[in-house]
Amino acid sequence: MGKTIFIVEDDENIREMIKMALTSFSYDVTAFDNAEDALMAVKVSAPDMIIFDIMLPGISGLEATKKLRSDPRTKGIPVIMLTAKDTEMDKVTGLDCGADDYIAKPFGVMELGARIRSVFRRAGKDDTINSENIIISDLSISTKTREVTQNNMPLDLTFKEYELLCALIRERGRIVSREELLNTVWGFDFAGESRTLDIHVRTLRQKLGDNADHPKYIKTVRNVGYRFIGE
Repeated sequence: MGKTIFIVEDDENIREMIKMALTSFSYDVTAFDNAEDALMAVKVSAPDMIIFDIMLPGISGLEATKKLRSDPRTKGIPVIMLTAKDTEMDKVTGLDCGADDYIAKPFGVMELGARIRSVFRRAGKDDTINSENIIISDLSISTKTREVTQNNMPLDLTFKEYELLCALIRERGRIVSREELLNTVWGFDFAGESRTLDIHVRTLRQKLGDNADHPKYIKTVRNVGYRFIGE
């Protein structure tokens, strides 16, 4: 089951845009136009993350975050703040209230997705790739030694092939865009270098014994990116 995210945003267009984007990233999303309803929903079933707009009718995002942090049952829920303001003091205020990150509008969907994953990792909710030994399908990965074995046989992966495999496993089940993989693995977002990604996916598949037409591990999503499908 995917991670659940609550979005609390009173602007309907922004709210729906975020919901559609995060749903495409395979998150289970519930949207609210006010903090009061979101806080009531949290009492019924706590999400894995909440994204609050700061300026809301009634209880503001700042006040709602303070309420979450003051309750032992909800204080650990990661929170990202959205706001049209972009001054240092606004950021400090939001973070001092207990927010884990702060994004100023306007923002890109890919940036929001990257921030969400970063917060999940810092919060320890990205447990797939945090443990020293990861076992998935017939693969075993030691994050301490960076060794990968398949059916107990070592795979000779290059540095970037290893990083690419871990990036896909980290987001397993979700389509990871080409731009996101370039940014995560190579540290840049430049479509002109997308052939670099294709070459590394091809060599990684060869070493895994994977078939692009009938994949066991890495599925190509045409014109979008790749998805790790191993269980």
